[in-house]
Amino acid sequence: MNYSTLILLGMSLILSGCASVIRTEVTAFNAWPAEVADNSYVFERTKAQDDSLEYRSYENLVRNAVRNIGLQEADATKKPSLKITFDFNQRIVDVRAIQPVVVDPYFYGPSFYGAGFYGRGAFRRGFYGAGYGGYGGYGGYGVDPFYWGPPVVQYQDVSYALSQRQLHLMIRRYADNKSVYDVTVKSQGQNPSLAAVMPYMVRGAFAGFPGPNGVTRTIEMKMD
Repeated sequence: MNYSTLILLGMSLILSGCASVIRTEVTAFNAWPAEVADNSYVFERTKAQDDSLEYRSYENLVRNAVRNIGLQEADATKKPSLKITFDFNQRIVDVRAIQPVVVDPYFYGPSFYGAGFYGRGAFRRGFYGAGYGGYGGYGGYGVDPFYWGPPVVQYQDVSYALSQRQLHLMIRRYADNKSVYDVTVKSQGQNPSLAAVMPYMVRGAFAGFPGPNGVTRTIEMKMD
């Protein structure tokens, strides 16, 4: 591995940690008919779900998503053709990992030379570079960014909380309770807010609906 590769490795680690991307693993099984004579549906809730404001909030997300695939919520005067049920959960686990960090081995802190005798300026611009403290401007050796040697990769022990989330949704025929769409969406990340991530999980549940049968797909979405 050359020096530039080490620097790129460090940059990629920083960028990957800052990227606001939700990655979901979506597995769907379906027996969706080629044509749906009646596209009306109702939500079927448990007593606990009916009393949950959080559930009702996510229900609105599902309601908007199924509207995009052509389903319409039935009113109280009409017997529906389909029913939708879903549940969700999240658990927090503690994770320890060893990660590489690219460091500048030539920065020794402040001194009477400015940023350090072999400070960051010297590392960036050479022995007589402008960052050398009081000796900038002599020139002649400021051409090799690795004049004092390669950058160093150190390893540090990192601990963090990981959120593991799951959404399970089913669409069944109302008349005989037979399932026609059964999808599980899994996601994990360091964002502890399920409410912030759930819109993307619901979107993933219907991506490419009805999708390939029994195939797990990885879907990435950038957070708005």
